[in-house]
Amino acid sequence: MLKIPGYEGGPLTDGGVHLDDPLFWPVHLGSSLRGEDAQRAAFGADWDAAMELHGVLSAEEEWPTFSMPLHSGHTIHVVYRNIDGDRGVDYLIHHPTWPAAETLAVDDGHFMGPGMAWPELLSAARQSPTTGVSDPDARLLLLFPTLGDAELPDDAAVPLTTALSALTLIEEPAEVASMLLEGQGQWAPAHWRSADGVLINDGGHSYRNPGNTFALPGGRLLEITEALSRGEATDHPTSR
Repeated sequence: MLKIPGYEGGPLTDGGVHLDDPLFWPVHLGSSLRGEDAQRAAFGADWDAAMELHGVLSAEEEWPTFSMPLHSGHTIHVVYRNIDGDRGVDYLIHHPTWPAAETLAVDDGHFMGPGMAWPELLSAARQSPTTGVSDPDARLLLLFPTLGDAELPDDAAVPLTTALSALTLIEEPAEVASMLLEGQGQWAPAHWRSADGVLINDGGHSYRNPGNTFALPGGRLLEITEALSRGEATDHPTSR
Protein backbone atom coordinates (compact mmCIF):
# COMPACT_ATOMS: atom_id res chain seq x y z
CA MET A 1 0.00 0.00 0.00
CA LEU A 2 1.23 3.48 -0.86
CA LYS A 3 2.14 5.90 1.91
CA ILE A 4 2.41 9.69 1.91
CA PRO A 5 4.14 11.06 5.04
CA GLY A 6 1.72 12.91 7.28
CA TYR A 7 -1.31 12.16 5.14
CA GLU A 8 -4.03 10.58 7.20
CA GLY A 9 -5.94 8.68 4.60
CA GLY A 10 -7.29 5.37 3.55
CA PRO A 11 -5.99 2.63 1.25
CA LEU A 12 -3.88 4.56 -1.28
CA THR A 13 -3.54 2.61 -4.52
CA ASP A 14 -1.63 3.31 -7.73
CA GLY A 15 -4.07 5.03 -10.09
CA GLY A 16 -1.95 4.39 -13.18
CA VAL A 17 -4.47 1.92 -14.55
CA HIS A 18 -6.85 4.81 -15.26
CA LEU A 19 -4.43 6.93 -17.28
CA ASP A 20 -5.10 5.05 -20.53
CA ASP A 21 -8.88 5.34 -20.17
CA PRO A 22 -10.10 8.25 -22.34
CA LEU A 23 -13.09 8.75 -20.05
CA PHE A 24 -10.94 9.25 -16.97
CA TRP A 25 -9.88 12.70 -18.07
CA PRO A 26 -13.27 14.43 -18.39
CA VAL A 27 -14.28 12.79 -15.11
CA HIS A 28 -11.14 14.11 -13.40
CA LEU A 29 -11.68 17.58 -14.87
CA GLY A 30 -15.37 17.61 -14.01
CA SER A 31 -15.28 20.45 -11.48
CA SER A 32 -13.94 22.77 -14.19
CA LEU A 33 -16.56 21.70 -16.74
CA ARG A 34 -19.44 23.87 -15.61
CA GLY A 35 -22.81 23.95 -17.31
CA GLU A 36 -24.63 21.62 -19.68
CA ASP A 37 -22.71 22.77 -22.75
CA ALA A 38 -19.35 21.95 -21.18
CA GLN A 39 -20.59 18.59 -19.91
CA ARG A 40 -22.03 17.71 -23.31
CA ALA A 41 -18.86 18.72 -25.14
CA ALA A 42 -16.63 16.70 -22.80
CA PHE A 43 -18.70 13.56 -22.28
CA GLY A 44 -20.91 13.34 -25.36
CA ALA A 45 -22.78 10.05 -25.47
CA ASP A 46 -20.53 8.52 -22.81
CA TRP A 47 -22.27 10.06 -19.80
CA ASP A 48 -23.49 6.75 -18.32
CA ALA A 49 -20.08 5.14 -18.74
CA ALA A 50 -18.46 8.20 -17.17
CA MET A 51 -20.74 7.97 -14.15
CA GLU A 52 -19.85 4.30 -13.79
CA LEU A 53 -16.16 5.22 -13.84
CA HIS A 54 -16.80 7.96 -11.29
CA GLY A 55 -18.23 5.29 -9.01
CA VAL A 56 -15.06 3.22 -9.37
CA LEU A 57 -12.84 6.22 -8.65
CA SER A 58 -14.94 7.04 -5.57
CA ALA A 59 -14.90 3.56 -4.01
CA GLU A 60 -13.93 3.60 -0.33
CA GLU A 61 -11.89 0.40 -0.73
CA GLU A 62 -9.31 2.05 -2.97
CA TRP A 63 -8.08 5.65 -3.15
CA PRO A 64 -6.52 6.14 -6.60
CA THR A 65 -3.25 8.03 -6.22
CA PHE A 66 -1.05 9.59 -8.89
CA SER A 67 2.52 10.68 -8.12
CA MET A 68 4.52 13.18 -10.17
CA PRO A 69 8.16 13.66 -9.16
CA LEU A 70 9.81 17.01 -9.85
CA HIS A 71 13.45 17.72 -10.70
CA SER A 72 13.90 19.33 -7.27
CA GLY A 73 13.27 16.04 -5.48
CA HIS A 74 9.74 17.02 -4.48
CA THR A 75 6.78 14.90 -5.51
CA ILE A 76 3.24 16.04 -6.20
CA HIS A 77 0.58 13.52 -5.19
CA VAL A 78 -2.98 13.58 -6.49
CA VAL A 79 -5.19 11.55 -4.15
CA TYR A 80 -8.84 10.61 -4.55
CA ARG A 81 -9.97 10.97 -0.94
CA ASN A 82 -12.83 8.49 -0.73
CA ILE A 83 -14.28 9.09 2.70
CA ASP A 84 -18.02 8.52 2.83
CA GLY A 85 -19.60 11.97 3.10
CA ASP A 86 -16.28 13.74 2.52
CA ARG A 87 -15.08 12.76 -0.94
CA GLY A 88 -12.71 14.95 -2.90
CA VAL A 89 -9.32 15.14 -4.58
CA ASP A 90 -6.30 16.31 -2.59
CA TYR A 91 -3.24 17.82 -4.27
CA LEU A 92 -0.19 17.39 -2.06
CA ILE A 93 3.52 18.15 -2.37
CA HIS A 94 6.27 16.44 -0.38
CA HIS A 95 10.04 16.35 -0.14
CA PRO A 96 11.99 13.56 1.59
CA THR A 97 13.37 16.07 4.10
CA TRP A 98 9.89 17.17 5.18
CA PRO A 99 8.15 15.36 8.05
CA ALA A 100 4.83 15.61 6.26
CA ALA A 101 3.34 16.49 2.91
CA GLU A 102 1.83 19.94 2.41
CA THR A 103 -1.49 20.61 0.70
CA LEU A 104 -1.44 22.66 -2.49
CA ALA A 105 -5.14 22.50 -3.29
CA VAL A 106 -8.32 20.59 -2.48
CA ASP A 107 -11.01 19.89 -5.07
CA ASP A 108 -14.26 19.19 -3.22
CA GLY A 109 -17.30 20.90 -1.78
CA HIS A 110 -15.08 22.78 0.68
CA PHE A 111 -12.45 23.64 -1.93
CA MET A 112 -9.08 25.17 -1.15
CA GLY A 113 -6.94 26.82 -3.81
CA PRO A 114 -5.64 27.80 -6.24
CA GLY A 115 -2.44 25.87 -5.92
CA MET A 116 -0.64 26.86 -9.11
CA ALA A 117 -0.21 29.69 -11.57
CA TRP A 118 -0.25 28.88 -15.29
CA PRO A 119 3.56 28.95 -15.81
CA GLU A 120 4.00 26.62 -12.84
CA LEU A 121 1.41 24.21 -14.22
CA LEU A 122 3.27 24.01 -17.51
CA SER A 123 6.62 23.65 -15.77
CA ALA A 124 5.45 20.84 -13.50
CA ALA A 125 3.84 19.05 -16.44
CA ARG A 126 6.96 19.20 -18.58
CA GLN A 127 9.38 17.86 -16.00
CA SER A 128 10.16 14.31 -17.13
CA PRO A 129 10.93 11.89 -14.27
CA THR A 130 11.91 8.24 -14.49
CA THR A 131 9.21 7.16 -12.02
CA GLY A 132 5.57 7.99 -11.42
CA VAL A 133 3.47 9.72 -14.04
CA SER A 134 5.93 10.82 -16.71
CA ASP A 135 3.78 11.76 -19.71
CA PRO A 136 3.60 15.59 -19.97
CA ASP A 137 0.03 15.56 -21.29
CA ALA A 138 -1.15 13.34 -18.44
CA ARG A 139 0.65 15.49 -15.87
CA LEU A 140 -0.92 18.64 -17.32
CA LEU A 141 -4.46 17.29 -17.10
CA LEU A 142 -3.93 15.70 -13.69
CA LEU A 143 -2.73 19.00 -12.25
CA PHE A 144 -5.10 21.29 -14.13
CA PRO A 145 -7.70 21.47 -11.31
CA THR A 146 -5.11 23.26 -9.14
CA LEU A 147 -5.02 26.19 -11.57
CA GLY A 148 -6.35 29.61 -10.69
CA ASP A 149 -4.79 32.36 -12.75
CA ALA A 150 -6.40 35.60 -13.88
CA GLU A 151 -3.55 36.38 -16.30
CA LEU A 152 -3.41 33.58 -18.84
CA PRO A 153 -1.32 33.93 -22.00
CA ASP A 154 -3.17 34.13 -25.32
CA ASP A 155 -1.93 30.69 -26.34
CA ALA A 156 -2.89 28.88 -23.12
CA ALA A 157 -5.42 26.71 -24.93
CA VAL A 158 -2.75 25.21 -27.21
CA PRO A 159 -1.03 22.76 -24.80
CA LEU A 160 -4.37 21.94 -23.20
CA THR A 161 -5.90 21.14 -26.59
CA THR A 162 -2.88 18.98 -27.43
CA ALA A 163 -3.27 17.01 -24.19
CA LEU A 164 -7.01 16.50 -24.68
CA SER A 165 -6.43 15.38 -28.27
CA ALA A 166 -3.81 12.87 -27.19
CA LEU A 167 -5.59 11.36 -24.21
CA THR A 168 -9.34 11.64 -24.79
CA LEU A 169 -12.00 10.94 -27.41
CA ILE A 170 -13.46 14.44 -27.11
CA GLU A 171 -14.64 15.51 -30.55
CA GLU A 172 -13.82 19.20 -30.17
CA PRO A 173 -10.77 19.36 -27.87
CA ALA A 174 -10.10 23.04 -28.62
CA GLU A 175 -13.62 23.95 -27.54
CA VAL A 176 -13.31 21.98 -24.31
CA ALA A 177 -9.86 23.48 -23.64
CA SER A 178 -11.38 26.96 -23.86
CA MET A 179 -14.20 25.95 -21.50
CA LEU A 180 -11.71 24.55 -19.00
CA LEU A 181 -9.64 27.72 -19.04
CA GLU A 182 -12.76 29.78 -18.55
CA GLY A 183 -13.86 27.65 -15.60
CA GLN A 184 -10.43 26.80 -14.13
CA GLY A 185 -10.76 25.58 -10.53
CA GLN A 186 -13.69 26.05 -8.16
CA TRP A 187 -12.20 29.30 -6.88
CA ALA A 188 -12.11 32.67 -8.62
CA PRO A 189 -8.97 33.08 -10.78
CA ALA A 190 -6.30 34.65 -8.60
CA HIS A 191 -3.73 37.33 -9.36
CA TRP A 192 -0.16 36.13 -8.83
CA ARG A 193 2.94 38.17 -8.11
CA SER A 194 6.52 37.60 -7.05
CA ALA A 195 7.53 38.82 -3.58
CA ASP A 196 11.18 38.28 -2.65
CA GLY A 197 11.39 35.33 -5.02
CA VAL A 198 8.18 33.73 -3.77
CA LEU A 199 5.22 33.42 -6.12
CA ILE A 200 2.09 34.26 -4.12
CA ASN A 201 -1.52 35.06 -4.95
CA ASP A 202 -4.52 36.97 -3.60
CA GLY A 203 -6.93 34.03 -3.44
CA GLY A 204 -9.09 33.93 -0.34
CA HIS A 205 -8.95 30.13 -0.21
CA SER A 206 -5.31 29.60 -1.19
CA TYR A 207 -2.52 28.16 0.91
CA ARG A 208 -0.17 30.30 -1.20
CA ASN A 209 -1.65 33.63 -0.12
CA PRO A 210 0.38 34.83 2.90
CA GLY A 211 -2.56 37.03 3.86
CA ASN A 212 -4.61 33.98 4.81
CA THR A 213 -4.25 32.72 8.37
CA PHE A 214 -3.93 29.16 7.09
CA ALA A 215 -1.22 29.96 4.52
CA LEU A 216 1.89 27.81 4.31
CA PRO A 217 5.00 29.17 6.09
CA GLY A 218 7.28 31.46 4.11
CA GLY A 219 10.05 28.88 3.80
CA ARG A 220 7.68 26.33 2.37
CA LEU A 221 6.25 28.88 -0.07
CA LEU A 222 9.73 29.67 -1.35
CA GLU A 223 10.64 26.00 -1.73
CA ILE A 224 7.38 25.26 -3.56
CA THR A 225 7.94 28.20 -5.90
CA GLU A 226 11.42 26.93 -6.77
CA ALA A 227 10.25 23.33 -7.19
CA LEU A 228 7.36 24.16 -9.48
CA SER A 229 9.39 26.45 -11.73
CA ARG A 230 12.47 24.27 -11.98
CA GLY A 231 11.52 22.45 -15.17
CA GLU A 232 10.87 25.23 -17.70
CA ALA A 233 10.92 28.39 -15.63
CA THR A 234 8.97 31.28 -17.13
CA ASP A 235 8.15 34.61 -15.57
CA HIS A 236 4.53 35.08 -14.70
CA PRO A 237 2.93 38.04 -16.48
CA THR A 238 2.17 39.70 -13.14
CA SER A 239 5.62 39.14 -11.57
CA ARG A 240 7.64 42.16 -10.53
